[in-house]
Amino acid sequence: MFRETAISLTFAIVVSSFVALTLSPMLGSKFLSKNTKKSKVVLKFDKYYKAFLEFYLETLNYWINKQKIIIGFMIFVLIASILLFNFSPKELLPQEDRGVYLVIGKTDEGSSFQYTADKAEEIERRLIPLIKKDGESYKRVIMRVPGFGRASKSYNSFIIIALLDDWKDRKESATKIMRKAIGKIVTVPQALAFPISPQSIRVSSYNKPVQMVLLGNSYDQLEEWQKLIMMELRKNRNFAAVESDYSRNKPEIKLVINRKKAQDLGVSIQSIGSTVNTLFSGKTVTKFNRLGKEYPIILQADIENRKKSESLSKIFVRSDTTGKLISLANLVEFEEVGSAKILARYDRQRAVTISARLIGDYKLSEALTYLEKVTNKNVPDARIEWKGKSEELKETSNELFIIFALAMVTAFLVMAANFNSFIHPVVIMLTVPLSVFGGIIFILLFNSTINIFSQIALVILIGISTKNSILIVDWANQLRRAGKNIQSAALEACRRRFRAIIMTSLSTMIAMVPLLVGNIGPGAGEGSRLAVGSTIFGGMLISTFFTLYVTPAMYILLTKNTKRIDSIDLQLSKELKR
Repeated sequence: MFRETAISLTFAIVVSSFVALTLSPMLGSKFLSKNTKKSKVVLKFDKYYKAFLEFYLETLNYWINKQKIIIGFMIFVLIASILLFNFSPKELLPQEDRGVYLVIGKTDEGSSFQYTADKAEEIERRLIPLIKKDGESYKRVIMRVPGFGRASKSYNSFIIIALLDDWKDRKESATKIMRKAIGKIVTVPQALAFPISPQSIRVSSYNKPVQMVLLGNSYDQLEEWQKLIMMELRKNRNFAAVESDYSRNKPEIKLVINRKKAQDLGVSIQSIGSTVNTLFSGKTVTKFNRLGKEYPIILQADIENRKKSESLSKIFVRSDTTGKLISLANLVEFEEVGSAKILARYDRQRAVTISARLIGDYKLSEALTYLEKVTNKNVPDARIEWKGKSEELKETSNELFIIFALAMVTAFLVMAANFNSFIHPVVIMLTVPLSVFGGIIFILLFNSTINIFSQIALVILIGISTKNSILIVDWANQLRRAGKNIQSAALEACRRRFRAIIMTSLSTMIAMVPLLVGNIGPGAGEGSRLAVGSTIFGGMLISTFFTLYVTPAMYILLTKNTKRIDSIDLQLSKELKR
């Protein structure tokens, strides 16, 4: 996402810069004319603008010499931004309304296709009446047994797709509709089903958002650890469908061969194993060709006998010494046991994965923090890793600080090269904490979260918020070249660039309004639009207001002992005139 955003913004800036430097001057020379007559709207606007400008200049004259207060305010903004960021809800992707929700379910391990289909149909029968019911927004319901992806390899999984009406035809969001139907879905006996809302960007298929990996020395040790952790998770009502990929619930029948008895009767262990394997697993004995097509001939017991464990007692094996058929029940003992479906590994170590779904407005970042506390308290010796959305959230959270730091360093170095100074870029970069503070405030105000879209918006704010300070600092430097002192140059720069700053900032904020207003009522992509719109709108609003006071005050404070930018050029000219 960061790469695509960078490419799009770079191309857009290159094109807009080309238009501004070439086409705009030409179009201005052709269409702009000096019109002395002004309409009533323009006169009214000029009146309010001049009043606003006078108010700003009066307040600026008061605050421009209050550098200590402004430094304290900047420290407060920096600390507040860090605290707000740490306490803000975080998730990988915002909750989206895609006009559909899914019911992911499964039955007991080893269940047949028909048993799973019956449970899925029972949930489907509960949802179908909602299609014709007044006040509901269902279009149709689709069922599939087995489910998608890795779950399709076993018959104990199913998926139900509930298609909703178009956004303009309903007043409730998909999340509200889904929560109303939870009672009909999760109460089906002998089935574990839970509705989920699919994301706009698919991450880790339809797996649960919370996936924590425990690594240990043995599976017995891991089984004890996971029991302690899962017990604590089930006490938290914000978690649902808490499971582990290591559970001894796969039914198996263990054949314990009486070796002494088999040897006395002349039956080999190999004969017993190959007989059971052929009848229950099947064996291709030959192939049949017909009309150019090849068909395998499989030797296997019929399906009815393979379904029942009692059928093992009906198997006979031939003795190698007497040639007689001997019942398998006289040679082996049948023991029903449970075993793990898979023995997973992570980084070549024995591992188990504990997964869970989130209920209500409980955020993924809060869930991961809770999991870390529970694990450190109950099993401090365990090593923790993450999968799926949990892993992506951890990585993007760490990458944000790196990307943010690189963006600031790059912007600082570019401005240092342009201004031929390290002091002026510092003055300009002081607006970044203001924009971040405003962005986070509006994220919380609009009940959004810090996700990948709001993170991108925060990075974009670095560029568009420093623009206002650049206008003031650059104009003040030009006035200093003309011979004005630092304070008068800063005041004059603020007065002359006030209109440009207000116009550009206002146009940016107005462009964000559709992203905010468009989230009134359900709609496609509302979560991502709200994250971007609220972050940029709030960042520009707060940073624009405070930049008009912070930048000139800090410019006077930090550059009072610096020389004019053209001091080297002036000295060189003097030397050349000698």
